[in-house]
Amino acid sequence: QLGGISINASNKGCLSQFLWTADEYRSIAEASLRAQRPDSLSVPPAEPRLWTTQRDGEVKLRMEESGLAAEPALTVNQMFVSTVERYGEYTALRWKEGDQQKSLKYKDYYQTCRTAAKSFLKLGLERYHGVGILGFNSVEWFVTDIGAILAGGFAVGIYTTNSPEACQYVAENSKANIIVVENHKQLQKILQIEDKLPHLKAIVQYKDELKEKRPNLYTWAEFLELGRDEPDAPLDAIIASQKPNQCCSLIYTSGTTGQPKGVMLSHDNLTWTAYSTSKHVNLTAASQAQEVVVSYLPLSHIAAQMVDIWITMKIGGVTYFAQPDALKGSLVDTLKEARPTAFMGVPRVWEKMQEKMKAVGAKSSTVRRKVAAWAKDVGLRTNLSKLNHAPVSYHIAKKLVFKKVRKALGLDRCTKCYTGAAPITKDTLEFFLSLNIPLCELYGMSESSGPHTISRHDAFRLTSCGIELPGCKTKLHNKDEEGNGEICFWGRHIFMGYLNMPDKTEEALDAEGWLHSGDLGKQDENGFLFITGRIKELIITAGGENIPPVPIEDAVKEAVPLISNAMLIGDKRKFLSMLLTIKCQVNPDTGDPQDELTPEAVELCRQLGSKAVRVSEIAGGRDPAVNAAIQEGIKRVNENSTSNAQRIQKWVILDRDFSVGGGELGPTMKLKRPVVVKMYKEQIDNFYKDVASPATPDNPLPPK
Repeated sequence: QLGGISINASNKGCLSQFLWTADEYRSIAEASLRAQRPDSLSVPPAEPRLWTTQRDGEVKLRMEESGLAAEPALTVNQMFVSTVERYGEYTALRWKEGDQQKSLKYKDYYQTCRTAAKSFLKLGLERYHGVGILGFNSVEWFVTDIGAILAGGFAVGIYTTNSPEACQYVAENSKANIIVVENHKQLQKILQIEDKLPHLKAIVQYKDELKEKRPNLYTWAEFLELGRDEPDAPLDAIIASQKPNQCCSLIYTSGTTGQPKGVMLSHDNLTWTAYSTSKHVNLTAASQAQEVVVSYLPLSHIAAQMVDIWITMKIGGVTYFAQPDALKGSLVDTLKEARPTAFMGVPRVWEKMQEKMKAVGAKSSTVRRKVAAWAKDVGLRTNLSKLNHAPVSYHIAKKLVFKKVRKALGLDRCTKCYTGAAPITKDTLEFFLSLNIPLCELYGMSESSGPHTISRHDAFRLTSCGIELPGCKTKLHNKDEEGNGEICFWGRHIFMGYLNMPDKTEEALDAEGWLHSGDLGKQDENGFLFITGRIKELIITAGGENIPPVPIEDAVKEAVPLISNAMLIGDKRKFLSMLLTIKCQVNPDTGDPQDELTPEAVELCRQLGSKAVRVSEIAGGRDPAVNAAIQEGIKRVNENSTSNAQRIQKWVILDRDFSVGGGELGPTMKLKRPVVVKMYKEQIDNFYKDVASPATPDNPLPPK
């Protein structure tokens, strides 16, 4: 047995890199004996705890007696080797270079990761030190990530939108010895801070030609060349010494409050979560049919990493890389080329598709519009009622409309569509459900290695995030009379701790080891989880009323389809107010919001009797027709509110939509509330100037 892998005649070829010369074997054996020889009578090591914040720490795995949580623990290398043994000749990665399709088989993918690992060691990567990765999803990103882990370091994704200072924090905190960047633009960020990074030994740029030669700066080809002829023995010794309960990857939280925290994930966190998730959502192993996923979401985020790298590796699937401008418009082209079998989208991606389809629909002929409306009505009713025998009308609608829509989106082979990482509106869920595309919601966090609950087609409730993964448990802490409590997780997917932050770790994990999510939720009698709010986001008014903002914001967006983003204000205030933005076009190169309205928004304005084609014609209350429509929509929302305190008294339309570049949205399009409050302080203060008491709901004050 070697590193948990038994060598026999059948896999000897695949594992030839493990067969050493007698001299290599002798030197490793001597080193191993030296390490085991006690200087004095050694004290038996203490049983590891459930958490650690030390980079070289080990944790007690949350193994169970039976079921999926009893599965043997694997290192990343063991899982990869097992996949190579079974699916070595299968395609692992696909991408486009110009007009050319390129691909890499699993056996070559593994060997490239080993070469990268040897290159890292040659560049001086130390055990439990970081390898920073700053760039868009690519083969090189995956190889860097896995190569760093095989070499005994930490894989550390850095958000591509990070400032140089934010990059410095992550590089310093992870003690990064090497940083791998995509291009000249990202390289500049690192060069600005390199003299403040004492641990940094080398930088590698994986795309484009280097614009200048510098010491310790390598192209991707030069980097791989470093390790190509290095002996296998040192790397194999490191791999053999790795344990499943040790850290191999750091995920930095996006730091919406305070400095980012380095979430320590163990080998077992990654390998077991990949296994449990693939079982839960019934993914097929490559020997039956290869699953195909498209990689486009930020890999510095655990959701993308878990789906694109680890789950796909576990089942021998194919990962197809999108273009860097995926979220600016090219994603649908990639979907049509790749035709994924499973697809994960953040809510904003699904909303963009919905807006695009509505805009196309608005230009269709009357007959086409009527057929589409009829089909969607049939689709929604059939899917909501979960009929065992779909009516004939459903099959006709499927042939006339649904198949064509799926093909136009590149989702004709996609049997599993997921949404997660931020809340999605009921309106968007129902829109896709009506097109026979059920979006299965998933819920989790970086601290749970990604997923904790996932909806499935055979276990689906609209607006629920589904049931927990096999081998995991959920508990609701401090439940109120309606059954809402803080969602707590347990399982082998729970992180090791925050690197060097014991206090923060003890805030997240209670004495028994349950992870406290900070989210509020409730479960129905069948265990389906519904998220009802976030404890930190709860608005506590001056009158002491606790108000979760998301349901009210969603209700306003549903009541007024012209609205892109809505943010409720009212913490420590006498009444609620709201910031609103209008649906506008986005610059395809920068992703920044433009002044021009989307075609759908222009059409909606026409229906309201407004001639507006730009946000600037509407913002600040400049368009009476739009104002009246928003006031009417908010009035309807207020009528459905559970108490007077939950009514929106004032609102304003901002000059521009929220965006990642603008700072209002995080990398996964999550609203950064504290940032928005700071940015729009003047508008918010205006709501509450000279207010002795709020305006009555029947006589709302006009917006300023």
